Amino acid sequence: MALRTRFNGRLGASAIALTVSAFALPAVASAQDANAPADEGAADSQEIVVTGFRASLQNAVNVKKRAETIVESVSAEDIGKLPDASIGESIARLPGLTSQRLAGRANSVAIRGLGPDLSSTTMNGRPQTSTGEQRNVEFDQYPSETVSRVDVYKTPMASLIHQGLVGTVDIRTIRPLEIRDRVLSFGARGTYVDTGKVNAESRDKGFRVTGTYADKFANDTIGVALSAAYTDDPYQSTEFEAWGYNQVNGNYVVAGIKPFGVSSRVKRAAFQGTLQWQPTDTLTLTADGFYSHFTDKQIKRGIEFPLAAGLGWSAVTLTPTGTEGNLVTSGTFGNIGAVVNNHGYERNSDIFSGGFNAKYDGDDGWSAMFDFGYSRTDRNELSLETNAGTPNVAGKVLDTLNFVSGPNGTSFTSNRLNYADPNLIVLTDPLGWGGGAPTGHQEGYYNDRIIDDEIKSFQTQVAREFEDGFVSKVSVGLAYTDRKKSKTPVENYLNLANGARTLVLPTQYRLPDTNLAFVGAGPMLSYDPFQLLADGVYVAVPNISKDIPAKAYQVTEQLMSMYLQADLRGSVGDADLTGNVGVLATNTAQRSRGIVNLATFPSTQEYRTEGADYWDVLPSLNLALRFPSDFVVRFAAAREIQRPRLDDLKVSREYSYSTTNFKISGSGGNPQVRPYRAWAADLNFEKYFAAKGYLGLQLFYKKFDSFIYRAPEAFDYSGLPITVPPGLPVDYNGTITQPTNVSNGSLYGAELAGTLPFEIFTSALEGFGITGGVGYTETSITAKAGGTSEDIPDYSKWVANATVFFEKAGFNARGSVRYRSDFLGKFVGFGGELEDRRVLAETVIDAQVGYDFQPGSVLEGLSLYLQGQNLTNEPQVSVLTAGPMQVKNYFSYGRRYMAGFTYKF
Repeated sequence: MALRTRFNGRLGASAIALTVSAFALPAVASAQDANAPADEGAADSQEIVVTGFRASLQNAVNVKKRAETIVESVSAEDIGKLPDASIGESIARLPGLTSQRLAGRANSVAIRGLGPDLSSTTMNGRPQTSTGEQRNVEFDQYPSETVSRVDVYKTPMASLIHQGLVGTVDIRTIRPLEIRDRVLSFGARGTYVDTGKVNAESRDKGFRVTGTYADKFANDTIGVALSAAYTDDPYQSTEFEAWGYNQVNGNYVVAGIKPFGVSSRVKRAAFQGTLQWQPTDTLTLTADGFYSHFTDKQIKRGIEFPLAAGLGWSAVTLTPTGTEGNLVTSGTFGNIGAVVNNHGYERNSDIFSGGFNAKYDGDDGWSAMFDFGYSRTDRNELSLETNAGTPNVAGKVLDTLNFVSGPNGTSFTSNRLNYADPNLIVLTDPLGWGGGAPTGHQEGYYNDRIIDDEIKSFQTQVAREFEDGFVSKVSVGLAYTDRKKSKTPVENYLNLANGARTLVLPTQYRLPDTNLAFVGAGPMLSYDPFQLLADGVYVAVPNISKDIPAKAYQVTEQLMSMYLQADLRGSVGDADLTGNVGVLATNTAQRSRGIVNLATFPSTQEYRTEGADYWDVLPSLNLALRFPSDFVVRFAAAREIQRPRLDDLKVSREYSYSTTNFKISGSGGNPQVRPYRAWAADLNFEKYFAAKGYLGLQLFYKKFDSFIYRAPEAFDYSGLPITVPPGLPVDYNGTITQPTNVSNGSLYGAELAGTLPFEIFTSALEGFGITGGVGYTETSITAKAGGTSEDIPDYSKWVANATVFFEKAGFNARGSVRYRSDFLGKFVGFGGELEDRRVLAETVIDAQVGYDFQPGSVLEGLSLYLQGQNLTNEPQVSVLTAGPMQVKNYFSYGRRYMAGFTYKF
């Protein structure tokens, strides 16, 4: 039996060229194997083509085996057929990787237990803009159908210019000149969410349609590939959020709760195109582009209860009836004022990424490459709050609540009020929280964040191959990257029109009640806040607070890089030695412009531009000792960096003088902050089973001499424009909370991974197999020498995933599980700023069954499948402390079921 593969490209600095194009395009790999004989014992007449998921795993094994760095790979067959809405879910199944969920979707990826702030993402080797304020790409922006392969580099090499500290994710799109035959395919899929419609006007069913075309013309010198995907999918969730926990008589009790029923509708239209021309045997020209329009419109309806004195209604009473440990688990709250919330959230983003590549590969050993890339993201993210309740007047109608707190949050029942009664619950400022508004009240709030991000990149390389000697190839390269990113906040108070303080909701805006039974409550008043704003029921009053412009920033970053890399080949006894050694040097010029709030009386503001220039010199070494027994030992050592979050570089900050302790304190960004920097070493032991499977043990260690840390530190404010009230002293030795570099810390760990088709043990189990891995990472980061070690945000000590599969005679079935231990997560609050919460461990289970009609069948080319995601309805739970009962958030996303087909001509 032979796996039919076709190899194209060169092994070395641009190794890992193995690809499987979308919708099971034929596999391609290294040119050195183009004329290699078939596996021993095979005959052309007996050749069997392995396709589907098994083929994608074998291709991934070959990528890993032939690579000169430590890499994981997932191909298009895997991406297209696992129950994955985006490439985020597919990447999260790779050994040593996992995801962080957003609204139930795999939004970001953690490599080796470390969060997205310590990794980078490229597309076809080019840097990508991001939809958020950070650098990391949100993978739910990229539909799986427009991608041919994703490679995750766990160790760098000099020619990998846009590298991350714990890993680099490279998204690859189709290269039509590498396919064997024309491909024309289309597919459709329906989606059902088993939670039903959490909000009456929402949807619990959605769909996706896709299409791909790829072909070659003019004697295979011109290639065209086009793909498109359109998604209209619902996401439903029930969410509990606690304000916090207050201490009462030695026990803790929930201080306020916000339960929500959340309905989202995600629409995404994505297009990818590639044009290739090979005018001569030695020159290949490639132009490619990717565009995605992404809309996420969300309705959040719930009730907010302040449950502690001073947090909304000073007359709150508490009668506890039960405790567990130091937590009040049941009781009654009296004199409660509530806020009925009808909130809206809408994110719109447009992403474009593309470029042009010219590659010369001469017959005399010389080669050259030029690449230009462009990436742009335009995004606005609107949060819209509107409030209702009983009027905030003398004799205000208050409620009495019975409550029960436990590991799922807090449930409650009302003893007095019907929150669905439109004559009782009116549009108003129920608790007087809008006293800071110009009108002295607010019935809602409008908060829009506008992000613009643009990257231009250039890279050129000249290389020379050598027939003999230990050095097989020398590459010299030069690259330049210019990035500009800005944030513009737009914030307004919302008041009722015509100066009204209360308004009974007009009948034309009333929607069916939202049921909050998941927290023990009944129905609540429901309406569309976007419609009320559009129709003028609310009017916007600008928030002129000095804090708003201080949130804005502009960051520019210019990187000039040069590298020298030598590819190596030799032998040690009967083993082959391959690898590369090189150095990458990068000059960084970073600047930020924004507002600084000055500690003057009265307060003043000033625009400033600040920044830094510096060099990073990054040597790297990758060695692989390849034994005839298919045993590979790898060693890698490198200097690694990860650039700061872009919002960490903002100049915007403020400082103020305290009339209590006479000190100055401040907070904000730091345009002078340097990257994360570490010395790293990796050691791998890998055993391969022909071209079908492997087992591997990965050991890694990183020693930080620069880690970005945010904590108060001493700061000398001497010389800054500060005035204080007459007669008060001032101490210029204050504190500032901003990103800063510390030099104490390390991380280390191990990963055990593998792909094992069971046929390597016995032919009776042909078609069965398992793939996956488990990773353990330990960190030790301290703000100062001798300090206490603290968790890195988004860091999980344990990550694990596994897929058990069967695929034979057209039938296929797969079950996948991924586990992530608890971590300190970063979440976006209503103000658009990040908040830290400890997210508890989670285990997510997905599955699929399907059938591919076989050659000779009248339906040949048709594939049918049924998929399920989050089959155990695993919640996402975060807590404020180590106590599992003090729940901050409890999100339940429900199960998702999908049925669909693909058809290949």
